[in-house]
Amino acid sequence: MLTKRQNLAEVMKGGNPDRFVNQYEFLNIIMEIPLGVEFRYGETWKDQWGITWQWPEGQLGQFPVHDEEHTVLKDITNWKKYVTTPPIPTSDEAWAAAIEHANSVDRNEEYVAPFYAPGIFEMTHHLMGVENALMALYEEPESMHELIEALTQRELEFAKIVIEKIHPDAIFHHDDWGSQISSFVSPDMFEEFFLPAYKKIYDFYKANGVELVVHHSDSYAANLVPFMIEMGVDIWQGVMNTNNIPELIKEYGGKITFMGGLHSGLIDFPAWTPENCAKHVEEACKTNGKKYFIPCLTSGLPMDSFPGVYAETTACIDRMSKEMF
Repeated sequence: MLTKRQNLAEVMKGGNPDRFVNQYEFLNIIMEIPLGVEFRYGETWKDQWGITWQWPEGQLGQFPVHDEEHTVLKDITNWKKYVTTPPIPTSDEAWAAAIEHANSVDRNEEYVAPFYAPGIFEMTHHLMGVENALMALYEEPESMHELIEALTQRELEFAKIVIEKIHPDAIFHHDDWGSQISSFVSPDMFEEFFLPAYKKIYDFYKANGVELVVHHSDSYAANLVPFMIEMGVDIWQGVMNTNNIPELIKEYGGKITFMGGLHSGLIDFPAWTPENCAKHVEEACKTNGKKYFIPCLTSGLPMDSFPGVYAETTACIDRMSKEMF
């Protein structure tokens, strides 16, 4: 039986895996790094950038508040006035839990993968709101380039410390680039504003011992796959079945691996059932095949919104491995 890492390698190169890679099993995600990202259900709080967040009770996630009072970046042309880059913790105490976790991982089986969020695109709209961020790309491109470069340099500084502290061999990086049916920006605009930033970030990781870049965007982003490949993404996690996954595998398999195909909204909901879960898993596995594809819920961590869904999905994938391998 292949190790988790060996089996993943076979899937990624189109070789001979002995089972499906089962969701996030190959990643040991280090959530303890001092990112300053918080998850506070039912609360309102302000983060280190001054962004006000809310996670209302009964909702599936959190989002920044962007009314006049709470929006951080009120004028993109004067962004330096409004945006204060927070310092990055470097003390042994701040990193102790992350280091302990990383040191406990059997790297023959799993990749040590720090969790990083939000990404560059998300940071622009967290600071100023989605509509303002998208309009600024058209109306004030020079200022947006400056802001994106500043955010990129800050992330590179964080990457340097992550590498020094825990020596990761993978990175699990979030940045949602689309809705369920479209990317948020055109490919041309993505290429101009965001591709250069990510080439710098992912090139830096790979030049410093990170073998595997896993990028999360639970969205439609088929039109951005060539840029994902160019920037160094090895696995696109979150690929929804609103993308034509078999077509993507046929065109890009061997250059990038697609992880998802199990739309969380269709599986992970209050009235979920094992039968519905099994139906979607069987369809995804049989439709997308054994190579260049990892069946996984599209949500961006190995967890569920409603208890039991993630474990049941894992069990369903195991059953499909027994049937198909």
